[in-house]
Amino acid sequence: MEQAPQETRQQPRIAIIGSGFGGLGLAIRLKLAGYDDFTIYEKAGALGGTWRDNTYPGACCDVRAFNYCYSFEQKTDWSAHWVPWDEILAYMNHCADKYEVRSHIRFGTPIAAARYDESTAVWTLKTAAGETIDADFLITGTGQLNRPFVPEIEGADGFAGRAFHSAAWDHDFDYAGKKVAVIGNAASAIQFIPHLARSAAEVNIFQRSANWIIPRGNRPFSEGAKRLLGRSRLLAKLYRAAIWSYYEGLMYPIIRGVPGFTHYIRRLARRALAEVDDPALRAKLVPDYPIGGKRVLVSDNYYKTLNRDNVHVVDAGIERISERGIVTREGNEIQADLIVYGTGFRSTEFLAPMHIVGRRGVSLEEQWQRNGSEAYLGTVVPGFPNFFTMYGPGSNLGHNSIIFMFECQIRYILASIELVARTNSRSIEVTAAACEEFNRRLQKKLASAVWAKLDHSWYISGGKIVNNWGGSTVSYWWRTRNVDRDHFVLEPRQRPERTRQPERANAGKASIVG
Repeated sequence: MEQAPQETRQQPRIAIIGSGFGGLGLAIRLKLAGYDDFTIYEKAGALGGTWRDNTYPGACCDVRAFNYCYSFEQKTDWSAHWVPWDEILAYMNHCADKYEVRSHIRFGTPIAAARYDESTAVWTLKTAAGETIDADFLITGTGQLNRPFVPEIEGADGFAGRAFHSAAWDHDFDYAGKKVAVIGNAASAIQFIPHLARSAAEVNIFQRSANWIIPRGNRPFSEGAKRLLGRSRLLAKLYRAAIWSYYEGLMYPIIRGVPGFTHYIRRLARRALAEVDDPALRAKLVPDYPIGGKRVLVSDNYYKTLNRDNVHVVDAGIERISERGIVTREGNEIQADLIVYGTGFRSTEFLAPMHIVGRRGVSLEEQWQRNGSEAYLGTVVPGFPNFFTMYGPGSNLGHNSIIFMFECQIRYILASIELVARTNSRSIEVTAAACEEFNRRLQKKLASAVWAKLDHSWYISGGKIVNNWGGSTVSYWWRTRNVDRDHFVLEPRQRPERTRQPERANAGKASIVG
């Protein structure tokens, strides 16, 4: 493995929270750039983030595998165009070992809090066990989909059977011959329901709202295709670019509500829905919101599963959970031995439950409760020097691979750290004015997106779209290709006189590291 030459200056201490695709990718790029004093703090006993936690039957990425890997470590021998969780997790472990970053991971170390000391420009982290750790830079890579959401339903504690969330699947529970109730019918549920239906006596799907579903069209890669892509780096790059262009050229216009593109997806969805035999059931499965307003789902077997005699869709709404099952708002009790919550994640509660405190003793939670969850480029927040978050507010995608966004953010973070070193500064902080103007423009862009046509979704909190990036991936890459120094304050390492303010660095733009 090639590395950049080590520099003689003292290296900064860098703390990374989380070992998913974001944290792992940053660690690798730090290593390649010659940094060695960094540690990933991982709450679990293994790396992988989402792909470590979500191991339910049928768990699979809904982005083509060829683009769901780092561009600097292109995998060309995926088993299929869309692959299951264990293949993705194996790839992540391969990357950790190849680039020798596993030794930088402290497993079983959840971070409970972090506080910035203005006098020393140092972050002090506190683990759940009470240990304190100092770092010059703090980067969170915990993502948006790491805390399962289980709705509060009357009587849930009194249910006599087994119940769990899909992200905490109990593989020791044998559901063969059992009556299963599934609460939710979105991205995860449409993947595990076909597997449940094969052996369960009965599967009742409690649907709150229907989803737009189009065929995945999955198929295995031939051995010849794997060899060809593996031998030609240029061909692999072109194939990756073609997939990216497909998502960008087709799915992004849908988010913008371009009629011709939405008509095309509607045709695909109707063709898929035609696989359902019962006309009355088909009527239940037609969404009441515009295409793209929520995540467009992909599946080759969900609708076919609904034709089975042991599978039923219940749209009457849930009144409560009884000892024996679920009682609908119509008063019917549907018995169950197992309840599976396919109800998603607490996606708008960024960085919870960590308590992160910046300048003047203001916590990130307080600041975001006051102003709504906001960050500049989804990565930096005013009042929190030397702090970066990956996959933060305003950086989720609804149309392409999130790995692209991670790599943009990683380059941006590395450039910021390098800028601090080159200017002999001790901290870098985005200005409040820059963050406010950025988010004003972002919200204006989001207001014209199809997401804004809904009152409720996992993108929305307090009536505001907080998760998503409103532009194309090209526009995000363009904004993150350099650090705009006019938008940041660099605090000199040597303390200035009291009458002077920290110097605003405006002598140009930072180069991208890596």
